[in-house]
Amino acid sequence: GTSRQIPQTIIIGVRKGGTRALLEMLDIHPNIVVAATEVHFFDWDENYVKGIDWYRNLMPFSYGNQITIEKTPGYFTSPQAPGRIHDMNSSIKLLLILRDPTERVISDYTQVYYNRVESHKPVQPFEDIVIKNGVLNTKYKAIQRSLYDVHMEKWLKHFSLDQIHIVDGNTLIKDPLPELQKVEKFLNLPSRIMSSNFYFNQTKGFYCIRSDGRERCLHESKGRPHPLVNSTVLEQLYSYFREHNAKFYRMVNHSFDWH
Repeated sequence: GTSRQIPQTIIIGVRKGGTRALLEMLDIHPNIVVAATEVHFFDWDENYVKGIDWYRNLMPFSYGNQITIEKTPGYFTSPQAPGRIHDMNSSIKLLLILRDPTERVISDYTQVYYNRVESHKPVQPFEDIVIKNGVLNTKYKAIQRSLYDVHMEKWLKHFSLDQIHIVDGNTLIKDPLPELQKVEKFLNLPSRIMSSNFYFNQTKGFYCIRSDGRERCLHESKGRPHPLVNSTVLEQLYSYFREHNAKFYRMVNHSFDWH
């Protein structure tokens, strides 16, 4: 009685915002099934040309009462993804998880840093990448990805605000349950995720998941320590994002506790 369904919900981003944590926490819900890997169907042309049946075949089997969810954080910043998703299903529900843009930049750098170290490639200090000739390097991809207002504008050309639910990534890590209950409501699902599904792991410093008699934490690549960043550089980042954040708050009719 199961079949592969095109997702009724997509986690569209943002990279280093907490997408993996959100997906794994939602996977607790009996009415949700999740795609195992990031599909990159709507943002990578070489995948998109393979067609919708190729996409469907990457989805898990589900029952009629279950929602299929996939997550690809690259969708949020992709110029093509909003239109392509709209062409597939104009009434789809989208989940966007965001965190403080400066924290997201540092986390983005941290991931690349560790990947380069593990591949024995040379690494540059954060400050050397973010500052060029004494000024902020706004062309740095990690900074570009944190301009939430710029990217959101593209999504709002195709979807109404009530189709996009924003999850506060900073809150999800500190206190998962209230954020997940909001998602359950947004997806019109019965309330099934409970506080007993989470326990705080002192070693890792964040919440882990308990469901079906099993306990699991996010992959060791999650929650890696960030480098200590020069306070002057931090201030430059805060200052640069301030106006973009204010514009984003106006767009979504909601403020966040960001610098």
